Amino acid sequence: MSKDAVAVYWDFENIHASLFDTKHGSGAYQRQNRYTPQEVLVDVQALYDFAATYGNIAINKAYCNWQWFSKYRQSLLKTAVELIQIFPPGASAKNGADIKLSLDALDDVLRFPYISSVVVVGGDSDFIPLAQKIKTAGKQLIGVGCKASTNPHWANSCSEFKYYESLVVETAAIAAEPEGEEVVVKNAVELITRAIKQIEAKSGDEWALNSSVRNMVKRLDPTFDEANYDCKTFGALLKKYPSKFKVKKGEHDNLVSLAEQAAHKPPHSAKAVKTISPK
Repeated sequence: MSKDAVAVYWDFENIHASLFDTKHGSGAYQRQNRYTPQEVLVDVQALYDFAATYGNIAINKAYCNWQWFSKYRQSLLKTAVELIQIFPPGASAKNGADIKLSLDALDDVLRFPYISSVVVVGGDSDFIPLAQKIKTAGKQLIGVGCKASTNPHWANSCSEFKYYESLVVETAAIAAEPEGEEVVVKNAVELITRAIKQIEAKSGDEWALNSSVRNMVKRLDPTFDEANYDCKTFGALLKKYPSKFKVKKGEHDNLVSLAEQAAHKPPHSAKAVKTISPK
């Protein structure tokens, strides 16, 4: 098992309810919508992609009263989420997901020492003790929550915290997924573009190592194989789309960038970088 293994835990109803309240008004989810079939609001793929930047996802568990969330079926299947059913004890009671989530996270960290990072999706202050325990165990804890509902003390207790809105800033309004949708071989351009953007968001550099991009692609889609696109190597696959990706030589490996970003640079920029580099 890779030493850069990631465990992801979703307080799924928490993040969904926060987005519902943002859309329909504060408290709307609890007052009128909790026990009805839910529309799709959470961009599951975007959160999964973010978690994958920390390593290979070894554990991926989501806690919710799933009887109301069937429209999320396809996105949850695509990201291989293990669904943990939580039945709330009463009409006005909390669903208890935060308690079950915290116990499972602590148990998993102790049982699987190869886990290096823990990602918790949820903004509840009840996760503060979990943050303290995870960091005491020498693990990195990354939190994700909505701006309007995240407890600031919980955010500050994490090793790193990201607001949901910043992770899906490039995502358009999410429509309900059609039932019966089939999973097919993913579009290569879309998959590689997502990988480059994830690496760029983390490093701040528009150019990424060829090997790093391929590793990220494999994290985003474990079924990825260049042969699916009639190519023998990842470099050959990139060359099929010269209008989408730019490749240049690096010191030890080729560097890859999105063509639209490289096009914004002056034509002589690559040479300029070489001439001003210190000797």
